[in-house]
Amino acid sequence: MITMIREGTNMAPQGRKTIFITGAASGIGLAAAKHFAGAGWFVGLSDIDKAGLAAAHQAIGTVNGSVHVLDVRDRQAWDNALGDFGRETGGKADVLLNNAGIARFGVLEDLSDADCDLQVDINIKGVINGARAGLPLLQAAGGRLINVASCAGLYGSPKLAVYSATKFAVRGLSEALDVEYARHGVSVACVMPWFVETPILNAGASGSNEQMADALRAGGLEVYPVEDAAQAIWDAAHGKALHYFVGKRAKQMRFASSHMPGALRKQLRSRPLLSS
Repeated sequence: MITMIREGTNMAPQGRKTIFITGAASGIGLAAAKHFAGAGWFVGLSDIDKAGLAAAHQAIGTVNGSVHVLDVRDRQAWDNALGDFGRETGGKADVLLNNAGIARFGVLEDLSDADCDLQVDINIKGVINGARAGLPLLQAAGGRLINVASCAGLYGSPKLAVYSATKFAVRGLSEALDVEYARHGVSVACVMPWFVETPILNAGASGSNEQMADALRAGGLEVYPVEDAAQAIWDAAHGKALHYFVGKRAKQMRFASSHMPGALRKQLRSRPLLSS
């Protein structure tokens, strides 16, 4: 039975720390919501998935958060969701977590126009929309903007070309806003996970039965639990660094992309990931 979603809870956090999370119905967003709610934070859960939001609200305890149906591509929906959240939190957000994202797996020529556009619209435009709409609430709290990128934003990933491009963009946006938002008293962090066990691993491309998870297994690549990503987001919320990496392989990728890009390129070209 699906619990009906009621916008807001009319329960003021009463001095509790506050976080607004996109993509909170599953994966990293849900894991982060549970982590922060478990530590006493008031969590604004947002997602396009109404049924998933209802389940997430129950999972964290209904007194620990509010629900906000949000398509991150829609600027007016952002204003509405954050307006509702702000009315419950005294007009502030200690953290805004731009987590919502999607992937479409496959070589570029096999992706449809819709596959490409959706990734750009959600992964880039959605993050920009959140950063802009959330600034007043963050400024009121002297808060922290956290954007979830990916190790695909360190070095272009084959069969994830558009996804990689969007995550490079999120990384660049975060680095720029880290400077720009400082004058507002708002800090910025960019979380860059290696592959994490989320529904995004089931991503495929139109016209293909191959999924990202299949390619990862074929390549013998590690997949980390969502709790590792939630911990990195927690660390980012309380730290001062700009970049936070999820998983040992993420840190290795960072080193390789910076210090031996030629060897990394050779390694990527040799993997089954490139097979068609």
